[in-house]
Amino acid sequence: MMKRILSAILLVIILCAFGTADTLTGTWQYSGGIYNGKAEPASKDYTLQRQYDDAHYNALFIEKGAEPIPYEKGNYTLKQDTCFETQTFSAEPSKLLNVTLKYRYQIKNDTLTFNGVLPNGTTVQEYWKRLK
Repeated sequence: MMKRILSAILLVIILCAFGTADTLTGTWQYSGGIYNGKAEPASKDYTLQRQYDDAHYNALFIEKGAEPIPYEKGNYTLKQDTCFETQTFSAEPSKLLNVTLKYRYQIKNDTLTFNGVLPNGTTVQEYWKRLK
């Protein structure tokens, strides 16, 4: 399940147009999603976080009592309600390394929502809460 979530997160940066920003700067924590119409809550055993600066992101896998493990890094740019993301590092084998993906995104209050269709055909809607 973790591999499926990590793969989906790797590909999912699509937001929907109620609020757009010049950057996604800050720290965001995964809070659940809908995959092919099936709701999946965030794990209670670990957390997933993404840390964004003005052009890059680092994704972390965090378990209580352990050091955070970077599982993905990359670059991104925003244009209107679309995010272009290029993975530059993956802790697992990835067919998406150095491939730019196009997503739509929405920021409403402290929630970042990604919507899209992954290259394998999976439809995704993910929710990330702003931590800082």
